[in-house]
Amino acid sequence: MSENLTLGDRLRIARKTRNLSAAQLAQKAAISPSYVQKLESGARKAPPSLVLALAKALHFGPEVLTGQPYYGEPEAEDGVHAVIPELRRILLCYDTPDDLDIAPRPLPVLASEVDQVATLRRDGRYAPMGPLLPAVITELSHIALSGRNGEREEAFGHLARAYRAVNSLAHKMGHHDLSGTALERVRWAADRSGDPLMQFTAGYLVVGAMLRQGAYMSARRKLFALRAELERLQPERSYTNDALAMDGALLLKLAVLEARENNPEGVDDCLREAESVARLAGNRDSLAYEMSFGPTNIRIHEVHTLIDVGDVEQALARLNQWSTTRGQEWAPPASTVGERSSHHFIDVASAKLAVGDRAGAFTDLRRARKAAPNHTRFHPSVRETSAALLRMDAHPSNELASFGRWAGVTTT
Repeated sequence: MSENLTLGDRLRIARKTRNLSAAQLAQKAAISPSYVQKLESGARKAPPSLVLALAKALHFGPEVLTGQPYYGEPEAEDGVHAVIPELRRILLCYDTPDDLDIAPRPLPVLASEVDQVATLRRDGRYAPMGPLLPAVITELSHIALSGRNGEREEAFGHLARAYRAVNSLAHKMGHHDLSGTALERVRWAADRSGDPLMQFTAGYLVVGAMLRQGAYMSARRKLFALRAELERLQPERSYTNDALAMDGALLLKLAVLEARENNPEGVDDCLREAESVARLAGNRDSLAYEMSFGPTNIRIHEVHTLIDVGDVEQALARLNQWSTTRGQEWAPPASTVGERSSHHFIDVASAKLAVGDRAGAFTDLRRARKAAPNHTRFHPSVRETSAALLRMDAHPSNELASFGRWAGVTTT
């Protein structure tokens, strides 16, 4: 499909492909026929949960509606897709890696490079991250598979982290088949790392993939099983700080699941329990096993889940309620990892658009871009919000038109 098609265009094409009327699709997705028509015309913007519901009703993957992966001038400029073919080959040959002309670099050097990759991933800097992955994965694979016994488990642990970066890159760029393969490699390496919390990390990532595909029942069972196993491994609930952060991250994922199933009471229960876990951990923002948890991420999830259940006014009210400066909204502190911050601003931009605050929506899109340009540039919601702003403005400013071009949206 053309990169200039909106979600509404793609929805209409997909509906006609399935020979469904707007009324028939509405019945399958549990919304009104007029809502379907507004989505197709661009008069309404679909939240992620509704995109998943529509895709499920149409028996398509969500990427059919979002249009990913995007190929156009923005992608060519960043070169983000260039490494994808090599990563496909490397992940296919995971247990029989390419021969090396020289010995792998020492494990501490490779571990340091994985730390760099992890930092780039958390900040959504996919363009500089991608080229680092093939070499570090290949070298770690050799050590993990045939190195000295004392190094193998550690190498598998670092390899799981590198595969996680591939999973994130592929998912964010819309290469969902590669994302799924990378996820299986994370699980494979984590199981061999000898680190139980690395195995929980793999399970957490699996749940995220389930949510993206609308597999809510399976995701719920998986989350409950992970939390039960975590409690079993921590005697008398004497959780380490890493285990507390892991439990908190699982609770936040469960809150998202409750929001996707339109259960506000369940969302609130999960968020309040997450706050209790955060207090046990000293109410500090942390990055245990590369997962953000703490007061900041709880607030980000509170806003996200309110938007997901359609209560955008309450989501925006929270930002004012939490603010310590009169007339300013709460925002994640500067120390928050880039991708978390940009995701928050993308959500808020969508909420402001829904209540008619076009200027505010554009301000938050710009804030998202500043926090994590790569993540923002290729996020489906950014393209839809940008397209809506351009469509609503008969004479868009040069700044808005320029942002639209940067995000891959044109006014023609």
